[in-house]
Amino acid sequence: MAKLQIEQIPVLRDNYVYVVHDPASGATAAIDPAVAEPVEECLSTHGWRLTHILNTHHHDDHIGGNLALKRASGAKVVGARHDAQRIPGIDVEVGDGESFLLGTAAAMVIDVPGHTVGHIAYWFPESHALFCGDTLFCLGCGRLFEGTAEQMWASLLKLRSLPDETMVYCAHEYTQSNARFARTVERDNAELIGRIAEIDARRGRRLPTVPAPLAVERATNPFLRADIESVKKGVGLPGADAARVFAEIRRRKDAF
Repeated sequence: MAKLQIEQIPVLRDNYVYVVHDPASGATAAIDPAVAEPVEECLSTHGWRLTHILNTHHHDDHIGGNLALKRASGAKVVGARHDAQRIPGIDVEVGDGESFLLGTAAAMVIDVPGHTVGHIAYWFPESHALFCGDTLFCLGCGRLFEGTAEQMWASLLKLRSLPDETMVYCAHEYTQSNARFARTVERDNAELIGRIAEIDARRGRRLPTVPAPLAVERATNPFLRADIESVKKGVGLPGADAARVFAEIRRRKDAF
């Protein structure tokens, strides 16, 4: 089975839209299309026909292009069953543990509430690709607009458990700012220090820092490490429950 072809499109100020294509079937999806025109340009460049729109959550910078793209292509809109009323044009409702087929490419749907109560992620294991919207960022995680810290920590544990080779395709280029904060939590994490240098070099050349391997996120992202003693000590909560530590890290990041 051929792996998905993935095109990463920077839009708005710091969003990424992804266009993914299954070469075996021709099926093509736009993931979290904030706006329609850049997606249409990408499709035209490659000669692809849009068949699906996959939404991770309802925020405007993830669903803004849904209806225009659907009108232009007839693409089916896929989104969370628990949040269907807030996904424009939704045709296919999915939930935790279900599989969604994009042509011959199977995605596992993972419920990841926290940023919003109806947030989901799409994991394509054959392509080692995780499209996680605003739940997990490179060196960060989404703000808790609707869910609780306990919900978000449980969601992040689900994503953290995926295989090392999984690539994290998050929806924003926040990595450099996240890196500055991460250093305040783990000042002596050598892998984090090395990663920050690489991030600064890439951004200095205006290159993306997304996607990133999940194995690297596990080793450097403080929001995935709230159960690690060095992180607990870094926020003054040695021995504390991981969900409490996560909540404190999120509180500090909100004020950073």
